[in-house]
Amino acid sequence: MSGSRTARLLAYAGLAGYALVSLYPFLWMVSGAFKDRLEVLRGGGLIPEAPTFATLTSTWSRLHFFDYFLNSLKVTGLTVAGVLVVYSLASYAFAVLDFPGRRALFWMFVSLLFVPGVTMLLPVVVLEKHLGILGTHLGLVLPFVNGTAPLTVLLLTNSFRAVPGELRDAARCDGAGDLRIYLSVYLPLARPAHVTVAVLTAVPTWNEYLLSRVSLSDPSRYTLPIGLESLISSEVPRYNEVMAASLIIVLPVVALFLFLQRYFVNGLVGALKG
Repeated sequence: MSGSRTARLLAYAGLAGYALVSLYPFLWMVSGAFKDRLEVLRGGGLIPEAPTFATLTSTWSRLHFFDYFLNSLKVTGLTVAGVLVVYSLASYAFAVLDFPGRRALFWMFVSLLFVPGVTMLLPVVVLEKHLGILGTHLGLVLPFVNGTAPLTVLLLTNSFRAVPGELRDAARCDGAGDLRIYLSVYLPLARPAHVTVAVLTAVPTWNEYLLSRVSLSDPSRYTLPIGLESLISSEVPRYNEVMAASLIIVLPVVALFLFLQRYFVNGLVGALKG
């Protein structure tokens, strides 16, 4: 018994140490966002000697981060909406409806999880150029929606399969069609899984850099990661402003997760069990 307790204590201590090591860069970023340029260059501790909001306010206003913020919000919002509408309906079809090739098509979607996204970058850029949407926000949203298909279909299909079939049979006896059953029965019961998908889609879309860097050339359409790059690539980087910009980018994601964490965990567990 004592050996088991000792093992648990060692495991907790190891996890606590790993958490501290992982959190330190984040805490340094938060600290640097409230320091002036000279104090950041001097190094020092995590607690600023003379805390100031001037770095955050100047970064927000002087570098037009509000415009970048709106662009990121637009791209992320449209991507999440597209994913929830398209792949929620597709997952309902995989879980409930019976049609030829259902299993093969489902596993084809899931197998795309093992395809590195970077391998699709060049074909996507060439296709968007021919379609005339390269360099637009629509040219970002469509690949982002498509890229979330494998994991989204897997999670939502398992979540829909966990819904008792008797509920669908009862709804059919009342004269409801598949769309009505989906909206009135399956969608409310699978709400935690949809929240999980929304978070898993929003976070990488908000932070996405590669496709945005390759396709966007108009500064008025830049998203937040591209705006951050302009700080880092300047001739004389202001590291306190880089940290302030990083904090601006990170805070919405952290707030989103903290607000939805209960639904996120429940949805993930339910989808995996299903």
